Amino acid sequence: MVGNLRKLGIDAHNVAQEHSGVKKLWRKKCPDVLVMLDASLAAIRKRRAVPWGEERLVAQRERLSDAKANANLYLYTDELTADEVAQAVLAHIRRSDGV
Repeated sequence: MVGNLRKLGIDAHNVAQEHSGVKKLWRKKCPDVLVMLDASLAAIRKRRAVPWGEERLVAQRERLSDAKANANLYLYTDELTADEVAQAVLAHIRRSDGV
């Protein structure tokens, strides 16, 4: 997703927050716009092979709770392609900037 946004001219960065015990890790990047992406375990497994289950996803969501609470945009991506996610983020940025 970051690559798709960069192709659109957005200086995007991925923060692997879900793997960190530091709940405010995302703040170190000082983002202008914070986007929180979420998906069900079923959708995640369609996209890639993951050896973990629902318990880990619940733990990851807990680690992401501060990012979610502070997100400018929250997207549940189960029904979205990577391009659709990038377009939704771009549209949000344009609306926010008044473009």
